[in-house]
Amino acid sequence: MIAAAGYLSILIALISSVALVVEAIRHSRTPVPDPARLKIPVLGLAIGGVAAFLLLEIAILTHDFSIAYVAKNTALGTPFIFLLAAGWAALQGSVVLWGLMLAVFTWLVWRRLKKGDGLGVLALAIMGAVSIFWFGLMATAANPFALCVEVTNGFCSATASLPIGDAVAPADGIGPNPLLANHILMAVHPPLLYVGYVGFTVPFAFAISALIRSERSMAWLDRTQRWSLVAWVFLTAGILLGAWWSYEVLGWGGYWAWDPVENAALLPWISATAFIHSATVQRRRSMLQAWNYVLVIVTFSLTVFGTFLTRSGVIASVHAFSLSVVGPVLLIFLGVILFGSFGLFAVRANTVASSPRLDSLSSREGFILVNNLLMTLFGFTIIFGTMYPLLVEAFTGREVSVGRPFFDRVAVPIAFLLLIAIGVGATSPWRVATGKVLWQRTRVGLNVGFVIAALAVLGGVGSVAVVAILGLAGFVITNIIAFYVHQASRSHGGGKSWPSALLATIRNDMGFWGGQVAHIGLALVAVAIATTSVLAIRTEVPLTVGQTAIVDDYCIGYIEPFDRVEPERNVQGARVAILDRSCQNTRVVLEPRLHEYPKFGQVIATPQVWTTWIDDVYLTIAAMDENGIRLKVLVFPLQWLLWVGGLTIVAGGVLALGRKPRRPSRTSKASDEQEHADV
Repeated sequence: MIAAAGYLSILIALISSVALVVEAIRHSRTPVPDPARLKIPVLGLAIGGVAAFLLLEIAILTHDFSIAYVAKNTALGTPFIFLLAAGWAALQGSVVLWGLMLAVFTWLVWRRLKKGDGLGVLALAIMGAVSIFWFGLMATAANPFALCVEVTNGFCSATASLPIGDAVAPADGIGPNPLLANHILMAVHPPLLYVGYVGFTVPFAFAISALIRSERSMAWLDRTQRWSLVAWVFLTAGILLGAWWSYEVLGWGGYWAWDPVENAALLPWISATAFIHSATVQRRRSMLQAWNYVLVIVTFSLTVFGTFLTRSGVIASVHAFSLSVVGPVLLIFLGVILFGSFGLFAVRANTVASSPRLDSLSSREGFILVNNLLMTLFGFTIIFGTMYPLLVEAFTGREVSVGRPFFDRVAVPIAFLLLIAIGVGATSPWRVATGKVLWQRTRVGLNVGFVIAALAVLGGVGSVAVVAILGLAGFVITNIIAFYVHQASRSHGGGKSWPSALLATIRNDMGFWGGQVAHIGLALVAVAIATTSVLAIRTEVPLTVGQTAIVDDYCIGYIEPFDRVEPERNVQGARVAILDRSCQNTRVVLEPRLHEYPKFGQVIATPQVWTTWIDDVYLTIAAMDENGIRLKVLVFPLQWLLWVGGLTIVAGGVLALGRKPRRPSRTSKASDEQEHADV
């Protein structure tokens, strides 16, 4: 019953998507397009998408093992939170979640359209076309409601593509992949990423609509500013929590391994960040119009590319949980997007090519352009490093690898240059920044940066890269704070109290200051990456009960082993004390564990971490028997800065959402003092 209702919901959403495309195209050609006439297909799409997701979750929570997806990805003993997460943990469920998000975004866009809005109506047609693909995929190759028709050795071994006819249900399901049921972040990280991925459909749809209509205005850009920011904020949060999940769950002692699917999530974030910055230039100076179209198309295409890498099975990755037939379908869809969008862009080149020229590279728009070029170079490098091994294997049969050293060698110099561009560009005036103005606005930051770098050297930091990053981060953060105080002092001089002046300065341009908060977060992240990568201590120590070992400034003592049984897994662990260097005073007791999943015959080492203001002490069991343990001990300086910095970036994006819509600025010259606060 649930399977039939769920599949019917998918068909309703699919049919509604087709109707939306047909009706939206037809109404966009009328003199006064009326979005109200699209109400039925939009609601049909929204209702179908929501119903399909809810019915899948109901089937999971009620243990309806007659549905193959439920039988293969859940079990009776699966904890509730991971039952919920199973709704998007595997291929078919993730496609349902994508469809749900897309249906909701389509409905939200429709609600904001007004009569006569031809641009918006045609954008709905584009979103409907995208919906046809995803719901068509659900109805065919990735049907989440396929029935189990044969059970072998207690497991579902054969399925029916359509939920028609008799079904059989095993007594219990297989359960989720152990890696997906080992931490609560699995219930949060993927949905955040998917909101970010799907959210970029909106600016893409409006951009394609503007190209089709040959519109020279930047209306599509203004109307999608908040949509782009919302998608970017969610994608940033998703990547951050994914890094945290990796750090807390996988036991290898890191948070970013340049895994192909990690890269696939980072790529649209890079292009979207570039777009948000360059869109600012177009709104302020009417420049980079063609470039913004390119970035929007690339960003949306990279979201599909990321899904292809994750769900096609073409890569060996901790994230690539599915081997399926949808890979070629996703690849074809990606090809249609790229060739169709860039083909249209080429046809409309004369419409988007005209724009004012850059007055000076030494200006805010000049530094934003440098920022864009650096991120583009970084993105191309990541794509090359990710795809090169796949292409070599596909064409030659040889297996090659591009590892972390390659990516690090590229990332480090680009990070240096980006921090310089951010530190100088964030406070530069528009159009032209003279050397005198730049010096006035950066001298405090430069002095503080040099002091911080000198203190790092005196403190014993021997890495040139870490010293440089510390100095640059100090420069960026101080520069922004000094500029903020300077701006607030103008309000304070006008009679406002300092608290009122500080608050008013932010309220006057929340978009700009939200960006500066994000820049501060990025500087903190850069420091954390540098210290945890270069200054980390990694070692393994063998211990017997009662024995201790010195690692850095800590004494590690093995107290006792323990065993317990939890739902779907057996737990074997060790109680380990972290003491001061004298081995006299216990500071904390940690319990790193080995989780054994009998159904899968898999053992996962789950670490435990003790966080202080100075270090993270990270313990994971490398081996364990009745004679003792071999403990992997890692000490990461300033690891907490990574999470605080990431949250600060997200907070900056949220703050920027408070920006009030405004008319495009005139391009006439304004005084330096009037222009510097515009973004």
